[in-house]
Amino acid sequence: MDLRLDRIDELSRTIDPEFRDSPQFTVDLDGRPVLVKIETMNPLRCFKGRGASAFAASADPGMTVVVASSGNFGQAMAYACGKRGITIEVFLPEDVNPTKLAAIRSFGAKVHLSGVDTDATKKHAREYAAERPDRLLVRDGAEPLIAEGAGTIAVELLRHGPLDTVVVQIGDGALINGIARRIKANSPSTRVVGVCSTGAPAMLHSWRTGEPVEHAVTTIAEGIAIGSPLPESVRWMRKLVDDIVLVDDSALFTAMGQALRGFGVLLEPSGAAGLAAIAAHDLPGERIAVVLTGGNTRPGQLEAIVTA
Repeated sequence: MDLRLDRIDELSRTIDPEFRDSPQFTVDLDGRPVLVKIETMNPLRCFKGRGASAFAASADPGMTVVVASSGNFGQAMAYACGKRGITIEVFLPEDVNPTKLAAIRSFGAKVHLSGVDTDATKKHAREYAAERPDRLLVRDGAEPLIAEGAGTIAVELLRHGPLDTVVVQIGDGALINGIARRIKANSPSTRVVGVCSTGAPAMLHSWRTGEPVEHAVTTIAEGIAIGSPLPESVRWMRKLVDDIVLVDDSALFTAMGQALRGFGVLLEPSGAAGLAAIAAHDLPGERIAVVLTGGNTRPGQLEAIVTA
């Protein structure tokens, strides 16, 4: 397993303090205690700063970092590279969330709006990086350091005590693989359950078969709108993840409202996937943890939640 436990533990002490020790507390959901961890209380309003800061700390400052993203990964890498004076170029889909686009530009990254969706954007970024040897393509979901940075979330979750089940959204896979790597090493009986959108089930099909399976994407949850999974991510998931469930867009909107009214936290659709899964599925265990991962909504989504 090329996700290293020693690095996860080291990063839990050394990554940018702005992203460490995010709030976590126990609430009653449908009659059972659920440990809720909120990864939106930081400058990026998402968890991705953990892995991005870990990667940027080890990056060659003479290289130009190239990434493709639906938004959150791009802004995290722009933020982390900008703090270290590393040149970065971010490829984004043409319909990118304007909130995320503005943040990426504010961090000093050069932006390429290229492709009708994230998978097309990834192709363009890969081709662009291959044109020159001083361009370094960094792929979310395939870079161990980024997954290990996300794995620091598990270090904090386990301080709460034993857990039966941990519920985590699945985008490119860095989050769930990093968390699962640390969870399984320290609490093998804890089940790690991933959540995908019914409109983007490629990661579920890939996990089942053990090979990347492409699938069309139709979901409001841009952060988990994966159509072409990465082989590295699928390989890690096959070893680490116990189950994957699906939630539809209506369940995501309901969970966003639940988080806003219950915890005072505004989540984007993908960030609410874990809550939606707990409501929609009979997940096992008396002590469950869920990670709420992103709070960068599109214009109009807040109004839709409030009036729902």
